[in-house]
Amino acid sequence: MSSLRSDFCEWLGATDSEEDSEGLINECISICQMYNLTAKDLQYKWEALSYGKAQTILRFTRESASDVKAQIQREMQAKNASSVSKSAATGFVRGKFANSAKFAGVNAKGLTGPLKAAAQPPKALFGGMASVPVKLEQDFDGPIASSNKGRAYRYMYETLGERSDTLDAQLDGFGELILKNYRDILQLGHPGVFSEESCVVVGRIVLDAEASGSGIKLNDQSLILESSRSHGDGLRLFPGAVVALKGRNGGGGYFIASEILAIPPMPASPAPPSNVAASFDMCIACGPFTPDANLDYKPWRTLISNLKTSKPAVVLLLGPFVDATHAHIQNGMVDETPSDIFKHQFIAPLRDFLSQSPTSTVLLVPSVNDIISDHAVFPQCELDDEFRGDPRIRLLPNPARFSLNEISFAVCSVDVLYHLRKEEYFRRGQEVDSIVCEPEAASDPMSNLSRYDVAHEVNLDVSHSAELRVAESPEDPGPDVMVLPSRLKHFSKVVDNSVVINPSYLTKGTYATLSYSGQGTGFPKDRISADIAKLS
Repeated sequence: MSSLRSDFCEWLGATDSEEDSEGLINECISICQMYNLTAKDLQYKWEALSYGKAQTILRFTRESASDVKAQIQREMQAKNASSVSKSAATGFVRGKFANSAKFAGVNAKGLTGPLKAAAQPPKALFGGMASVPVKLEQDFDGPIASSNKGRAYRYMYETLGERSDTLDAQLDGFGELILKNYRDILQLGHPGVFSEESCVVVGRIVLDAEASGSGIKLNDQSLILESSRSHGDGLRLFPGAVVALKGRNGGGGYFIASEILAIPPMPASPAPPSNVAASFDMCIACGPFTPDANLDYKPWRTLISNLKTSKPAVVLLLGPFVDATHAHIQNGMVDETPSDIFKHQFIAPLRDFLSQSPTSTVLLVPSVNDIISDHAVFPQCELDDEFRGDPRIRLLPNPARFSLNEISFAVCSVDVLYHLRKEEYFRRGQEVDSIVCEPEAASDPMSNLSRYDVAHEVNLDVSHSAELRVAESPEDPGPDVMVLPSRLKHFSKVVDNSVVINPSYLTKGTYATLSYSGQGTGFPKDRISADIAKLS
C-alpha cells in the first residue's frame, strides 16, 4: 500500500499534506485494488484515454479518475463478450483438438464465427427422439448417465500418495485372498528378510530397469518383486502382475521362489431359468472403423448394411469412432468437426438401422483415442449425452459392466491382450495355450487392469482403478462374457466360466456375433454361442 501511494505521489507531484491530492490518491489506490492494476498501468490507461480525446495528455483530476474507471469497465465487458463468442464457436470441436488451428478449414472463416449446428439443441440436430415408446426385446441393467458423477472425475489431480495407497491396497487385498484360500498359511512373509525356512510372500512383478537398460523386456535377470509397505511346470509373468510366491531369502538380496501359488477362478453365474423369451442375438464390432488412408468409413458402411439385413437384437460398438491418431485428423485434412463426423457417420446410420429394427438396442463404448471424448484418461466415462441421438442408443463407460436378460458382460476397448503378450516373461514347461493365458490373466479373481503395464500407451489414473474390476469382490460371479478387442488374431474361447471374445478391428474385416439360448439348462457359458464373422 505504501509503495502504491508513493508511486502516485511521484506521478501526480503531490504530498500527503494536501487535502485534495490525498483524496485523489485514495481514489487511484481504490481503482488499482479493484481491478488489480499497478500505478503505471493506471497512468498508461489515462494517457491513452486523454490523448485519444484531446490529442494531448491532460492533468489527472477527480473527473479523470471517473473517466478512466468507466473505460476499464467497458474494456472488461468487451473482453467477457468475446470469450463467450469464442466458446460457442468451438463447442463442437472436442477433446485434444478443441482449440486447434488444424480445423480452420471447416468453413471459409475457420472457427472464429458461430457454427450453425452449435445453435441448435441436440433434438433438432438428430431430427427429434422417437415419439412412440418402443418395447425393447432385452432387459438391460448397467451404468446410467444420471450416475456418472464418479466416472466423470477430474484427472491430472492424482498425487503420488494416492497412487501409492491404491497400489498397496491391491497387494493387501490379494494377500487376504491368499490367506483365505490357503488355510495352512498363517501369515505372509517379507521377501527382503533373511529366512532359512520357506515362507509365502505377495508382491508385484516389476522390471529392474537399471539392471536391464531401456527397451528390454522382462527376463529372469531383471525380475523384481515389489511388496506393499505392510508386508514388505511353465511360467508366465507380466510386469505389474500381482503374485504369491513360496520360497525363501537365503541372503544376497535375492528371494528364491520354488512355487507360484494359484487362486481359484471367480465362481460361475448361477444357471438362469429356462425361458425362450430371454434369447437374444448380438453383433460386436470394434474400431478403428475406417482405414488409415481415408475417412470414408467403408468397413463401417458395409457392417451397417449387414445389420439392416440381419437385424440383431443388440449391437455393441467399441471405439475409437473418430480416432485422434488418424493421419487425416492430426493434419486437419477434414471438412467437418469431429463431432459432426461422428453424427454423420455413426448416429445417422444407426438411427436408420433402428427405424428398420425398432426393438433393437445399440451400446456405444468409447476409446481413449476418441477425439470426441473429453475424458482422455483410463478408466474413461461415457460420451456426452448430446451424442446419443435416440433413446435406444446407450452410452457406456470404458471399461463397462452390464447385463442383458441376466447375462453379464464386461467390455474394454483398451488392447490389454496385446500388452500382456508383448511384455510377458515365459519359461517353457509343459505345453500351454498362449491364447488362453492372456485372457486368464485379465480375468482372474482379483483382476484389475491397472496391475499390468499398459500405462505407457494409456493415460492410467491408478487412484480410480476400482472402476476397472470385472467384479466387486472375489466372491462375486465373474462375467459370463468378456469382450477384449485386440490387434492380435481374433478368437472366441471359453476361459474358466467366461466366454472371452476378441473380435479384432473392423478395419481388418472381422467382427463377432453372439447368440444366447434362453431355453435350456446349465450355466450361461453352455448356452452362449460366439463366432467370428468376416465382412462380406
